[in-house]
Amino acid sequence: MDLGLAGKKALVTGSTKGIGRGIAETLLAEGASVAICARNADEVAAAVAELSAKGTVVGASVDAGDPEALRAWVRSSAEQLGGLDIYVHNTSGKPAKTLEAWENNFHIDLMALVHGVEEATPLLAASGAGAVVTIGTTASAEHFARGANSYSAFKAAATNWTLGQAQVLGAQGIRCNVVSPGPIMVPGGDWDRIKGAMPEFFEATAKVHPGGHIGEVADVADLVTFLVSPRARHINGANVTVDGGFLKRVNY
Repeated sequence: MDLGLAGKKALVTGSTKGIGRGIAETLLAEGASVAICARNADEVAAAVAELSAKGTVVGASVDAGDPEALRAWVRSSAEQLGGLDIYVHNTSGKPAKTLEAWENNFHIDLMALVHGVEEATPLLAASGAGAVVTIGTTASAEHFARGANSYSAFKAAATNWTLGQAQVLGAQGIRCNVVSPGPIMVPGGDWDRIKGAMPEFFEATAKVHPGGHIGEVADVADLVTFLVSPRARHINGANVTVDGGFLKRVNY
């Protein structure tokens, strides 16, 4: 299936590794041009060098918790790419144990989304086929392990805000959706570390999935790429779970 993404311009935050990197790679494979960002300048430079073999990609070191820096990146990236059609919010902080860390989650998980999308809105509206996807989590819908924390709380807020914008920005031709992954295996990521440090917990979690295994980055990246494409032009205001049946709730 041709997703119709050739020539589209996309921004993906937090995209030098993990799910964000997978999304950037999949968009490039579909013919889109992509701007990536992360805090570590060396990692950004390395990612740009590697991804450039797959298509047009630009990148910059950005602290997503700094509103002005993030807004400047949105503007400069759109200028480099020649416009903007797609905005994917993927930046996130770790679950917090201190009040300072809670504030960090607030700025990176929630306010970076608000500032980034607000800055991108005129550009996305000019596209005629603008699309926003926020990466959420199943942890915002159902308690898991030790229960709610700053990560799940602000992911829930980001989900609520994004789905509300589906109505507001939808009137400007900008679709807004959320993709909420369950446990996802990322090399060197949280579940990879859990597998080594807490094998019994890892195996128990995998067995709770009807298929007997947790997801992979491509499971999330493929869905995001479809949702931002013209093929999903009538999907707006949806929170799509990617968890292999991990959640047991009935979601009407």
